[in-house]
Amino acid sequence: MITLAPAKINLSLRITGKREDGFHGLETLVLPITSLCDELEFTAADTHSLYCGTPGVPTDETNLVSRALRLFEKESGLPCPYNITLTKRIPHGAGLGGGSADAAHTFLALNDLTDAGIPLDTMAGWAAQLGSDIPLFLYQKPCWCSGRGEIIEPFDLTWDLPIVLFKPAFDIPTPWAYSRWKDSQEIPSISYEAQEAGDQQLFNDLERPVFEKHRFLATLRTHLQDQDESLAAMMSGSGSTVFAVLDPAADAHAFAKRTLKAMDPTLWWHHHPAATLIEQSDRPSRGAFRTQGANR
Repeated sequence: MITLAPAKINLSLRITGKREDGFHGLETLVLPITSLCDELEFTAADTHSLYCGTPGVPTDETNLVSRALRLFEKESGLPCPYNITLTKRIPHGAGLGGGSADAAHTFLALNDLTDAGIPLDTMAGWAAQLGSDIPLFLYQKPCWCSGRGEIIEPFDLTWDLPIVLFKPAFDIPTPWAYSRWKDSQEIPSISYEAQEAGDQQLFNDLERPVFEKHRFLATLRTHLQDQDESLAAMMSGSGSTVFAVLDPAADAHAFAKRTLKAMDPTLWWHHHPAATLIEQSDRPSRGAFRTQGANR
């Protein structure tokens, strides 16, 4: 079996405060980026192994893919002797959810390969043991996430605007960004106001701590906002990816090349074309559900 694990961006991310349990409360709208996917190939074997040709990606039991497989074995009681080849296309430390998507789609693939028939909500509870943003990828559609990330509500969202993503060479650890949120300060020359695109309000409270340290990202986001083709621009999650939402008539490739020339020719970039509708998953949606697990 070969399965594709799409990236995501956060169209909005509001931090509601530090909770008594030490976690951060949040409200975020997540949009799958189905044109940018990691690939996982599952091959029957005598035991489990993981291969990935991308430098720096662990292939031992610390990788979320292997951890998801072991957890599926434990909770389902079914052996999963599969060699998994992971082909990475989603950059690491980008705020695009690559590792979490890989883990979620490992659960989905194993559920199909073993004919286990585990309900989606049950697997979401398992996935939350590995990370609070993993369950949302199981639904394969836009989701609202709240609480500390454990309350997930699939959301029917029509999105027909192209998006161009840019990432510099450096990564940003998610725990660091959350830990700096409370005491961070706004840069006076940078606007942190909500923007509007696709009938959605776009904002990200983690821009404040991240921009304070990484001024280049603030400059990049402002540059993207100022372009005639751009309807809005924002950082995704904890960064370091910054994306621009474009007018449907815009030439995305010309926009990207001009951005690279103006800002940094070494930027990684990806064009997510306009889609008339983010289709609902074939898997049944049961409304909001609550999971127990780790958060940032």
